[in-house]
Amino acid sequence: MVGTKGAETSSRLAESMLELIQRHGYSGTGLNAVVEHAGAPKGSLYFHFPQGKEELGERAVELAAARFGSLVTGSSTGTAAVTATASAPATVGEVLGRVIDELAGILEGSDFQLGCPVSVVTLEMGAESERLRGACADAFESWIAPVSELLVAHGRPRTVARALATAVVSMVEGAVIVSRAQRSTDPLRCAGQAIDVLLAAQGVEASE
Repeated sequence: MVGTKGAETSSRLAESMLELIQRHGYSGTGLNAVVEHAGAPKGSLYFHFPQGKEELGERAVELAAARFGSLVTGSSTGTAAVTATASAPATVGEVLGRVIDELAGILEGSDFQLGCPVSVVTLEMGAESERLRGACADAFESWIAPVSELLVAHGRPRTVARALATAVVSMVEGAVIVSRAQRSTDPLRCAGQAIDVLLAAQGVEASE
């Protein structure tokens, strides 16, 4: 059983892996660099992640999924319900505005060095590692599902809500990549506007 100190070391390693993937990509992140960045004891990585880089990468993807999920759900864990209260669901506009603003802040605050590590790992390793592909698929699903539930709460049929939620997450993910390439949050803001138009065409007002 891993004690508190061991859990802290494991957490630091996952945090470091996540940050380095964001900056250098999965392939460009070496395990020695992760250990150094985390300030962890030598040998600790394989103690906590005996299956090596893929296991650590999987943990980093899970961490990223939870953090982005918290923007969607408005919780600290990314697993809470999408409603502000049982009788007052968060509006679509509130949720999307929170996500777009937070992502824009991350991009600008990092001088466009940090993006979505899940998309990075998907592009690099999706065809190479079934384990990492699966972790990324689970991460995207953890974002699509609560957006879909929010749309259902606002009266959309479940099949329509699912399609819209998938499109919304896909547009935001793509916009983050373009924003990094252009070193501007304009693509992300444009995606937000396009999402409003898409939802309005389906009878969902962003500010309803």
